[in-house]
Amino acid sequence: MSCLSRRKFFSATGSSLAATALVQPPLKGSLDPFVAPLAASIDFRYSPLSWQTAYCFPDDPYKSLVGERGELRYGHPGRGKAIDYFPTVVEFSLAGMEADRVISQRLESPGIPIVYTQIERPTVTLQLITFATNRKDEGRVDNVVVAVRPKTKSPIHHQILVRITTRTDLSVRPSGFAGLVHKNDRLFMAASIPLSARDTGAGYVLASPDAVAYAAQPALGFFRFPQEGQDFERIAAGLQQPYLLLSETRTFWQNWSPFGGDINWRLPEKLHEFLIASARNILQARELTDGKLTFKVGPTVYRGLWVVDGHFILEAARYLGYDVEAQQGLETIWSTQEAGGGIFAGGGQEHWKDTGIAMFSLVRQAELGQNWDYFLKMRPHVLRAVEFLRSLRARAQQEGSANGRYGLLAQGFGDGGLSGIRSEFTNTLWVLAGLRATVGAARKLGLSEFEQTRSFFEELRGAFFTAARQEMRKHPAGFSYLPMLMAEDPQWKAAEEWNKPRPQSGQWALSHAIYPGLLFEKDDPVVTGHIRLMQACTQEDVPAETGWIHHGGLWTYNAPFVAHVYLWAGLKDWARPAFTGFLNHASPLYCWREEQPLRGSLTAGYVGDMPHNWASAECILYLRHMLAFEDGNSLRLLEGISEQELAANQPLVLAHSPTRFGRLDLTVEPEDEGRRWRLHFQRGKGPLPSSVTVPERLGSYLRFEKSGAAVIGRQGNSIQISPEKNDFSITWTRK
Repeated sequence: MSCLSRRKFFSATGSSLAATALVQPPLKGSLDPFVAPLAASIDFRYSPLSWQTAYCFPDDPYKSLVGERGELRYGHPGRGKAIDYFPTVVEFSLAGMEADRVISQRLESPGIPIVYTQIERPTVTLQLITFATNRKDEGRVDNVVVAVRPKTKSPIHHQILVRITTRTDLSVRPSGFAGLVHKNDRLFMAASIPLSARDTGAGYVLASPDAVAYAAQPALGFFRFPQEGQDFERIAAGLQQPYLLLSETRTFWQNWSPFGGDINWRLPEKLHEFLIASARNILQARELTDGKLTFKVGPTVYRGLWVVDGHFILEAARYLGYDVEAQQGLETIWSTQEAGGGIFAGGGQEHWKDTGIAMFSLVRQAELGQNWDYFLKMRPHVLRAVEFLRSLRARAQQEGSANGRYGLLAQGFGDGGLSGIRSEFTNTLWVLAGLRATVGAARKLGLSEFEQTRSFFEELRGAFFTAARQEMRKHPAGFSYLPMLMAEDPQWKAAEEWNKPRPQSGQWALSHAIYPGLLFEKDDPVVTGHIRLMQACTQEDVPAETGWIHHGGLWTYNAPFVAHVYLWAGLKDWARPAFTGFLNHASPLYCWREEQPLRGSLTAGYVGDMPHNWASAECILYLRHMLAFEDGNSLRLLEGISEQELAANQPLVLAHSPTRFGRLDLTVEPEDEGRRWRLHFQRGKGPLPSSVTVPERLGSYLRFEKSGAAVIGRQGNSIQISPEKNDFSITWTRK
C-alpha cells in the first residue's frame, strides 16, 4: 500500500479528513501473511471446567443457578461481591467411602433448561434432574429429582446426603413422610423423604434413612425449594408428583419460541442450537424493572445495566423479534442521563464512552425499527450529551495529560483489561463512533441543529488520527499497531516485562470502532495493525490475554468482536475459526463465562458473570451477519458462509430480519444432493443500499452460475447485484 497524503473517511457522513497516513506493511490481497487456522468442529473442546447455568423461566425474578456438579447456588447479592459469593450452596451426594465423580451434565435440549447431572460411584449412578416450576397454585419453586441407580443386579443399600453450606442457621423439622428445612423461620427446602441433620460448623449435612435401590426400580428423592416464601402446605401436593411437574416444565419450554413477531431463523444443527440457547439465556436474564422489561447482562455480578453490553444485547433482541422490549431497553439507557448530559451506568463515572455508545444505540435502533420518532424526540437530550462530551475535551486540556495535548477526551476508564483513570484511546474511539452515527442520521434527516456536532466530530476525529500517528508501536513480530494505553502511561516503564501492558489489552474498543463503528477504511494502518495484533495473540483459536486476565487467560466473547472485524475486512478464513473458537469456549450447556484460564495456565482464574449475555448476544449477531452483513451503505449477503455450513447440506433461512435497508427474507438451500445451491432473496420497504454483493464462491467447490437479470458486475471475489432488485435468485454450482 503506497503512502497516501489524503484519506477518505466516513463516506456515510459525506465528509473526509486530510491526514498524514501511517505507514504499515501491506496485507497480501485479502489474506494476511499469518497463516489462517483451520476451522475446528464445534465440540466444546475449550469449555471451562467450572460453570453455572440458569434454569429459571423467561423474565423470572428468581435467577436460579446450578453448578457443574449439580449443586444449587443461592443468594448472590449482585454487583460488589466476587463471582463465587454464594451464601448458600446445596449439594447432593451419597454416604460411603468413595468420592463422587461427575461424568456429564447436559440440558434436555438447547431450548429446554432442564439440567441432567450424572454422578458415578463404583456401584451406583446418581442422576440429578434440576428444573423450575411455576404452578399457579404453588408459585415459583426450584426442584431436584435425585435418582439412585444400581450398576449391579443385586439391590443396593444407600443414604442420600444433602450438604448445605450456609452462613445462616437452619432447622430440620419432621412432618410425616417429609423432611422440612427452615431458614430464618421460612421454609427453605422440602424433601419427599425424612431427613436428619448434622451441623458441620460451616453448614449442615442432611441424611435420609437407609433405603434400598434396585436395578429395575431406582430409588428416588425429590427436593423442592420454594422461592417466594411459600409454606409447606402450598407445595406439599407437588412433592409427590416429581415427574408430572417435570412434564409441565417440559411442556412450557416446548411451547416457548425464541423468536417474536414474524422473525424466524433456520441454521445447520450446531449453529441453530447455539442460536436457540443464546436467545433463551438472554430472556432468562431479562426482568421487570421500574415497570419495564429490562435486558440484564447476567444473573449475579452483572445483574444490572451496562451501556456497552446493552447496545449489543438490544441489537440481538431486534434480530430475535423483540422490538417493543428493545425500545424499552433503549429508553432505560437514556433514562440514566444526568443533568450535565452524561450517561452513566454499570461502567462508572469515568466511562465516558457510555454517552457515545448511547448515541450509537439510538441511531442503530431507529435504523432497525425503520422509525426515527424516538430519535427526533430525543434531539435535545442528544445535543446535551454532545455538550457534555465537548466539556471532556476542555477538561483534558486542563489536566495536562497526553489526552489533552492531543485534543482528545479527558483521561478515563478504559475497561476490558485497562483499570484506573489513564491516558487511553477507548473512550475517544467509542465517542467518535457515536458522533459519526449521530451526524450521519442528522444529515439524512436534514436536522440543521447538529452542525456544531459535526464540527466537534471532525475536530475530535482529526485529533485522534494525529495522536494515532504518534502513538503507534512496533510489535516484536515486526508490524506496527496502535496500543490503547498511551506512551506516557508509567506501566510501559515497569522493570519486569511481566508487569508491562499487554499489547492487546483494551483493544476491544478498537475492534468496535472498526466494526460496527466504521471509523476506518479497510486499508488503514490502524486497522491492519489491529488485525495483525489479534492474529499474533491467538491461542485456542481465539485472541488471548485481551481482557482482565493479563496472563494465561482469555476473554471469551472478545473473539466474536474480532471475528466481525475479520469478516468486514474480507478475511473469512480467519473469521470462521475465531467464531468457532468462541463457541468451543462455551460450557456444554451453551453459555459463557466472561473470562477463563487458558489450558495449562497456573496463574489465571475465572472473571465475570455466567451466563454472560453479551456473549449470548454476540453469538446471535455473528450468526445473522454471516448471512446478511451491513457494511455501512452496502449489504453483503452470505459473507460468512463457509465449508462447515455447506457440509451440513441443510437450508439456511432468515425471515423478516431487520436491517437499515428494511426487512429481508433470505433462503439458501441445496439442490441436486448439494451439487447446486440456490439463494432466494427478498427485501421489504426501506432505504436503498448503495451496493448488494454475494460471494463468487461458496466454500471451496461452489461457483457462481447465474442469477437472471440481477447481476450488474463483479468486484474482486464478489458478484454485484443491482440494489434496485428487491427479489432475486442466485445459483452456485459445483465445479
